[in-house]
Amino acid sequence: MPAHAALRVPGWWRGAALVLGLAAGAQAAPQPQVVARGLEHPWAVAFLPSGNFLVTERPGRLRVVERGGTLRAAPVTGVPDVAASGQGGLLDLVLDSDFVHNRTLYFCYAEPGPGARNGTALARARLSRDERALQDVRVLVRQQPKVASHLHFGCRIAERLVDGRSDGTLFLTLGERFSQRDAAQRLDNHLGKIVRVGKDGSVPADNPLVGRAGALPEIWSWGHRNVQGAAIAPNGQLWVTEHGAMGGDEINLPRAGGNYGWPVVSFGVNYDGTPVGTGLSAAPGMEPPVYHWTPSIAPSGMAFLTSTRYGESWQGNLFVAALKFRYLARLQVQGERVVSEQRLLENLKQRLRDVRQGPDGLLYLLTDEADGELIRLLP
Repeated sequence: MPAHAALRVPGWWRGAALVLGLAAGAQAAPQPQVVARGLEHPWAVAFLPSGNFLVTERPGRLRVVERGGTLRAAPVTGVPDVAASGQGGLLDLVLDSDFVHNRTLYFCYAEPGPGARNGTALARARLSRDERALQDVRVLVRQQPKVASHLHFGCRIAERLVDGRSDGTLFLTLGERFSQRDAAQRLDNHLGKIVRVGKDGSVPADNPLVGRAGALPEIWSWGHRNVQGAAIAPNGQLWVTEHGAMGGDEINLPRAGGNYGWPVVSFGVNYDGTPVGTGLSAAPGMEPPVYHWTPSIAPSGMAFLTSTRYGESWQGNLFVAALKFRYLARLQVQGERVVSEQRLLENLKQRLRDVRQGPDGLLYLLTDEADGELIRLLP
């Protein structure tokens, strides 16, 4: 949605905003308000037209948090089997831009394979009217090859926008699975890639590698490590957060056919202190990050704020959830540059996994804990 557009707030969300007494032009003094507790390592949150929240839990459950904050006891049925070990499990979730009419959502997860192998998968489903079951589940993308690893699944989804409207395609981030990092520079696999597919799993004809011998046509960009955050900017550009090794966490703007360098170049080093690849932070033909962190903050979910609920100075800012340093980063953006960073919620002392703007214009967070929380950030 363009930054200047009026925010369309569903009925229940309008009511909640009035109850909270939050004026649209309020000065930013963010206070966390716990909406729900008892979530086991929640990973992603989506906002249903009913006013309820839909939340993924990494062990493989899809949960409904009712608008008053009650966590339904019974998980949503119909979720496929997941490889729930290490960093794997049921991960990202987004609603289709026309969800109110088609009830369609997309989710990604660690899909079990033969033996101990697994891989990231993207699936489509419809949510039943009573919000208790997934129906017509269909896998759209399966990461190839599957790998015996419980690390680096990536697994963020973003619906591509052109001129503020969906173009009918999805981005999916795919990690290099840690042990297979050199494969991120090859185009015959999905490891360390961002792919773009149609909502039916088809390959768009204008993808950058269509027709290139030896390359998978769904690939959009490559040379990624472990992209755990993805957001579409108000101008339609895809932004992602990417885990480095020891240092060198990045924000990138993945462009069609771009090589983002891993593991040839990095601002970080290996966990044993040795250089990554060439030991350089840049190389010809490889795209530099627009921002990076050393030491690593372990960035995860990210969101652009388009509302003025926290004052006009926050509108257009980028927010990034940090797992390792346990804070919310507020990044001021000018064009394609990050010009400043403010750390928020450092006293919360919880691993922050996801951040999203709700239909009420407020930011919502998930904490990646055994007793995880859904948090609303009040101005």
